[in-house]
Amino acid sequence: MRTDFSANGAWGALRAALSRPSRDGFLANVALVDDRRYEGLTPDRALDLISGEYRHPLLVLADSVVGTSAELPVLVVYLRSERVRCVRVAAAALWSIENNLAEANMDFQDFQDFADGVDDDGVFRGF
Repeated sequence: MRTDFSANGAWGALRAALSRPSRDGFLANVALVDDRRYEGLTPDRALDLISGEYRHPLLVLADSVVGTSAELPVLVVYLRSERVRCVRVAAAALWSIENNLAEANMDFQDFQDFADGVDDDGVFRGF
């Protein structure tokens, strides 16, 4: 979900990155939402908008941080929790979180733990 509209180039690059399979052929199952109604949307506010019928465990926000790096780090919000839980992930590694959570191979906490152990920027870049 696009929440920042200041950098059209970053949005285009993100769209391209998410449509490119990993070297092993994996893709994140995402639906791109480009709607100015969501400009400035925060994880807390996003949780209030999600209906009970939404079945996916994640919401991915393309916020202002996406355009600050060639890795296009999106904010992944976990929806199966009482509190807001997020992890920043490079677009090319989004498939690993989405695929593993959708298949129940891993828990969201696993990805938060990996992100806590990466560079100072806290971006998960894959395994």
